Amino acid sequence: MTTFSAMQIGRTGAGFAHHWLDTIAHNMANVETRTAPGQEPFRAVQLVARPHTGGPFAATGSGVYVAAQVEAEGEAALVHDPAHPLADEAGYVQMPLVDLSGQMTDLLIAQRAYQANLRTVESAREAYQSALRLGGQ
Repeated sequence: MTTFSAMQIGRTGAGFAHHWLDTIAHNMANVETRTAPGQEPFRAVQLVARPHTGGPFAATGSGVYVAAQVEAEGEAALVHDPAHPLADEAGYVQMPLVDLSGQMTDLLIAQRAYQANLRTVESAREAYQSALRLGGQ
């Protein structure tokens, strides 16, 4: 692994974590998005990461990318809320498919992943600068 491959891995990891944080924020913002029964409910999105397999640093790793976005599966819960404007004749509305506690856990993991990847880039940059100083002497 070279200094540049460490920077590439850290850069792509930070990019993935940033996109993951944005996705979690979108999921959490829709935790109260209700729909009329029979309509498609809001479904939380989960990102799928895959390693880069090509490029000049493929043997030592080239980082990650977003391979897919997977929506939550299952049936949405019905809640009795006759005052809601989207309620059906029986007074029910459909809740979104968002696991708030799972999203909070993912938020912590994504935040730490982002910080760790930025630290990787910073450490690689410092190592590269030290090598340049040594080469200049």
